[in-house]
Amino acid sequence: MSRIQGIKKVLVIGSGAIKIGEAGEFDYSGSQALKALREEGIESVLVNPNVATIQTDTRMVDKIYYLPINLEYVTKVIEKERPDGVFFSFGGQTALNCGVQLAEKGILEKYGVKVLGTPISGIQATEDRDIFVRTMGKAGIPVPKSKAAYSVETARKIADKIGYPIMIRVAYTLGGKGSGVAHNEYELDEIVQRGLANSLAHQVLIEEYLGSWKQIEYEVMRDQKDNSVIICNMENMLAMRVHTGDNIVIAPSQTLSNNEYHMLRTAAIQATRACGVIGECNIQFALDMKSEKFLAIEINARLSRSSALASKATGYPLAYVAAKLALGYTLPELTNKVTGVTTACFEPSLDYLVVKMPRWDLQKFDRVSRNLGAQMKSVGEVMAIGQKFEEAIQKAIRMIEKGRNGLVCNEDTEESLDMIEIGLNRPTDDIIFVVVQAIKLGMSLERIQELSFIDFWFLEKIKNIVQVELELRNRNQKLSNVSKKLILKSKQLGFSDKQISSCLGVTELEVRDYRKKIRINPIVKQIDTLAGEWPAQTNYLYLTYNGEVDDVKFSEEKKAIVLGAGTYRIGSSVEFDWCTMNMVWGLKKNGIKEVLVINCNPETVSTDYDESDRLYFEELTFEHVLDIYEKEKPIGIVTCVGGQTANNLTPKLEKQQVKILGTSSISVDMAENRSKFSKLLDDLNMAQPKWSKFASIKEAKEFAKDVGYPVMVRPSYVLSGAAMKVIWTSDHMEKFLKTASKVSPEYPLVISKFIQDALEVELDAVSDGEDILIGSTMEHIEKAGIHSGDAIMVAPPKGVNQDIQNTLNEYASKIALALQVKGPFNMQFIVKDNTVYVIECNLRASRSMPFISKLMGINLMDAASLSVLGYSLKPLLKTMRRKNIVGVKVPQFSFTQLEGADLILGVEMQSTGEVACFGKNFFDALSKAMISAGYKIPRQGGNILITVGGQNMKRSILPLVHMLRELGYSILSTEHTSEFLIENGVSNVTTVFKIAEPERKPNIVDHLLSGSLDLIINIPQSSAIEKYAYMLEDEYVIRRRSVELGIPVLTNIETATVFIKSLEWMRSNKPTVDFHTSKTN
Repeated sequence: MSRIQGIKKVLVIGSGAIKIGEAGEFDYSGSQALKALREEGIESVLVNPNVATIQTDTRMVDKIYYLPINLEYVTKVIEKERPDGVFFSFGGQTALNCGVQLAEKGILEKYGVKVLGTPISGIQATEDRDIFVRTMGKAGIPVPKSKAAYSVETARKIADKIGYPIMIRVAYTLGGKGSGVAHNEYELDEIVQRGLANSLAHQVLIEEYLGSWKQIEYEVMRDQKDNSVIICNMENMLAMRVHTGDNIVIAPSQTLSNNEYHMLRTAAIQATRACGVIGECNIQFALDMKSEKFLAIEINARLSRSSALASKATGYPLAYVAAKLALGYTLPELTNKVTGVTTACFEPSLDYLVVKMPRWDLQKFDRVSRNLGAQMKSVGEVMAIGQKFEEAIQKAIRMIEKGRNGLVCNEDTEESLDMIEIGLNRPTDDIIFVVVQAIKLGMSLERIQELSFIDFWFLEKIKNIVQVELELRNRNQKLSNVSKKLILKSKQLGFSDKQISSCLGVTELEVRDYRKKIRINPIVKQIDTLAGEWPAQTNYLYLTYNGEVDDVKFSEEKKAIVLGAGTYRIGSSVEFDWCTMNMVWGLKKNGIKEVLVINCNPETVSTDYDESDRLYFEELTFEHVLDIYEKEKPIGIVTCVGGQTANNLTPKLEKQQVKILGTSSISVDMAENRSKFSKLLDDLNMAQPKWSKFASIKEAKEFAKDVGYPVMVRPSYVLSGAAMKVIWTSDHMEKFLKTASKVSPEYPLVISKFIQDALEVELDAVSDGEDILIGSTMEHIEKAGIHSGDAIMVAPPKGVNQDIQNTLNEYASKIALALQVKGPFNMQFIVKDNTVYVIECNLRASRSMPFISKLMGINLMDAASLSVLGYSLKPLLKTMRRKNIVGVKVPQFSFTQLEGADLILGVEMQSTGEVACFGKNFFDALSKAMISAGYKIPRQGGNILITVGGQNMKRSILPLVHMLRELGYSILSTEHTSEFLIENGVSNVTTVFKIAEPERKPNIVDHLLSGSLDLIINIPQSSAIEKYAYMLEDEYVIRRRSVELGIPVLTNIETATVFIKSLEWMRSNKPTVDFHTSKTN
C-alpha cells in the first residue's frame, strides 16, 4: 500500500453555512472524508461553523472547531493543532479559497502542513481563469475565446474584440456568483462591477457566449500515479445558457453519439492531468449541437454538487475514494465497496438513468427575477431514478414539492402562443411546463428546440407523456373499464395514482385499489454500479414499474422506516438530515435490527448507501411510502424527523392502518391546524394573540378593524412562513387574501392580532407522553415579526427572567401532555409586558435541534428515538448533564445570487442556511457567528452609511451612531438623517444625496462604486416591513446595489445593535478558539 507516511493528524476545512451554490453536498463529502480518515487511524480536526451538519457531530470527527472559515481563524487552529496534512477539496469554494490564502501567506509552509490531494498549483490552475486558459492551451484542449480582466475598462475592450453577447465568469466563486451575460456595454459594466467585488482575486473572465451549445459534464477520478477513470458523465437538458445548478441534469448522457462520448472522455482525462488534480474533479464542456466541436468551460478541482449527484447516480463512493487517493493510495489498491470484489479502478455502468431537478423558492422574494441564466438561483435539488426518462422526470417533479402532480395532470394556466414563445426563449423556473404547454398547443418540436435549445430527444420523450395524459382523459368510462395495458403504460412512464385519478375523475385510493386488483405493482430494483455484471453488496434501492421481479428479498427482522426531508428548500435544509440520521442511529441503538430510510436528496448523508440498512432513493409521497411499507412490513414509520414533508404524510398514512412511531396523527393535526390549536390554548387557559377563523374577505376586514391593525394571516399546514403575512391596512388585506387563500383550500385561514415590539422565544424538547426533556430555550435577537429561521438566536436566553422561564417550561409541559407528544417538538412564544403568548407548537424535529443538541451536549434525537419506541425518558433525565457555554445561531442569506431580491426581512423566511458558534459569553459567540455568516468587520476608521426612516427609528439609532463615532468610524448619512444626527450631537457627519438625485454631490452611487463604504445601515419604518409597494425606490436600490458589490447591509435595528456592540467588544477582547470532542458530550 502506498499511503503517504507521517500523516497522523489531518485538518479538514468545511464549507460553512448552506448557501446557493454550496449546500449539503459538502456535508456528504466531508463526512465521507472523515470516515476515510477514521478507517486509517488518523486523528481528524474539522473547522466548520455549520452546526446543523452531520459532519460536525463528534461521532464523525475527533475535534470540531465551530469557527469562521477564514485566514485568521484557520491559522489559529493550525497554530494550536499542528496538523500534518490538510484537506481543502471537501469544503467547496469556501475551503479552496481559504487554502489559497493560507498558501499565499506562507502559513502552510511555516507550520509544515502538507496539502493532501490536489496541490495549491492545481487549485490555482482551475480557479484562476487566466491560468486555466493557458493550462488548457498547453494540453491542446480548446477553450472559448476569452481573456481575464481586472477592471471595467479592460473588460469593455475585450468584449468589443470578441463581440456581444458576452459571458462574464468570476474567478474563485461558487454557483456562478456574480456571473452573467451582457448584451451591451451597460449590462457589461454592471456585471463586471459585481463580479470583481465578489472575486477573491478581483478577476473576471470575458468569454464568448455559447448559450445554444450542449452542456456536458464528466466526473473524473485520478490518483498520483496518473490512473484515471470516468465515474459518470451528465447532460444538462437546458443547454449552456442555464447554470448547471439550475439545469435539469440527466445521467448518463442520452443524446451523445459514441464518438462524442469518447472524444469528451479523452479530453476530460487530459485536462485533469494538465491541472495536476489528485482525487476527484468535475469538468464542464460546451458541445456544438450541429457539429462535434467542443470547448472546455471549467474544472472544479474539488468535490462539488455534481460530484454528489454522480456519486448517488452511480453508487460509487466518490468522496470516500477521493480522500483515500489524497492520502496516497492508488485506484487499483482500493476495493469497490459496492461489489466488494472489484477495485476502485473501474468505470460504473448503469442500466437505469437518473434525473436531477432543481428546487427554486423564488416566490418568497420580493422583486426577484425568475429568469434562469449564468448565476445559480436554486436552493436545493432532487434525484429521481428510473428505467425510462419519462418515468424519472415525472418522479423528479413530484419530489421537488412545488404542488405539481408530475409533468402533466396539473392545473394549467392558459397562455397565448406569443407568451409561450417568450417563455421558451427566456427560461424561468417554469421552463419545463412551458414546453408541455407548447406541445399541447400544437407547436412543432422543431420550433420548440429552436427557441429552447432543448435536444429533440428530450422533447419527444416529453411529448410521449403528454400523449398518454390525452389517452387517459379521453376515457369517458368507468375506471374498471380502463385497460390494464393503458394503466401499466401510464405507470411505466411515471404517472402517479393521483395523476391517473385526476384524469379519470376518481380518487387516488380508487386507482390504487384497482391497479393492485389487476396486479400492477411496483418492483424494487437495486443499484449495483456495474449493470448486473457483478452482484451488489449494498441495499441501495428504487421502485419502478419497468420490470417484473424484485431484486431483493424482504426479511422478517424487527425493522422501522424513517422518512427523510426530501429536497433542501428555504425552511427545510441539512438540519433535518442530521435529525434523520441521528434517529436512525438511535433506533439501532435501542433494539431495532434494521432501519430503512426513504429520501430523494442526492446532497445528503442520509442518501449514502452505507448509512442505513436499506436506502430507498424514492419519492416522499403517500403512494410510494405506502408501497414500500407494504413490501417491507416494518413495525412502523417515523415521520417526525423529516420536517414538514414527512409530518404532512402522518394523517393519510395512519388512515391506511400504517403504524406511526411517535406522536399520533390526531395530535399532529391538532397542532398544525391553526383553528384547532388555538381552541386547545383557550381550553388550557394560555394567553395567545386574539384570533379568528374566517372564510371571506369581509369577515377578515371586520375582525382586523375590531382588534386593530397590524394583524397576522396564517394558513393551516405551512412551511417556513409560506403565505404568512403581516397586514397593515384594509386594502393590503384584500389584495393579499386573493392569493393567500389558494395556499391550502382544505383548511381554514386564521388571522390573529400581531403584537408589535415583542420578544420572541422558542424551545426544543422531547416528550414521552408523561415526562418532558427541554433542550434549551432560545431567544431571538430581532423582535417578533422576523421569521424564526431568519432571526439571530442565543441560548441560553439572555433577556428572559426566571419567572418567564418557569412559565415557558410549564406551558410546554402542559401542551405536550395535552397532545400526548411522543417524540420531538418545538414551541414558539412571544413575551410582551411580562405576559407569555403561545404562538405555535410543531410536533416534529425543528431546524434548531442540532444547534441545541451540540450546544448543551444532549442529543435530542437520541432521546426522541426512545420516546417514539414507547420507552420512558426518566432514566435519561436522571443522568444527563448540560454544558455551561453560550451559543449563538446566525442565519445565512444568499441575496447576491437572487437577482433583484430585496433584503428586507419579515415573516416569510428567506435565509438559505445557518451557522453557530459557542463562547464564554454572548459577544464571544456572536462575533464569531456573524463573521461565519459573512458579516464583514468594517476596517478601522472606515465609512459607515446610515439611512433610517421615521423619527422613532432615528431616535433608536442615535446611541449606536455615537458608539460608532467613539470607535473611530466616519459617518455618512442621507439628508434628513444627517440633520437629525447633527442636531443631536453627532459630530463630523457627511451628508450624501440619494441615488435618484445623481446631479447632487456627493452621491451615494459614487461611494458604492468606488468601494469606499464599509457598512450600510438602512432601516425602514417598522410599519413598512410588509408594505413593499410603499417603500422608496431609492432605499431599495441602495440595498440591492450594496449586496451585489459585497458591502454589508443591516436592515433591522436589533441586528444593528448587537453587531455594533460586538465591534466594541472585539476592541478589548479576543474571541475564544475552543474545540469540542466526544469526551465533553
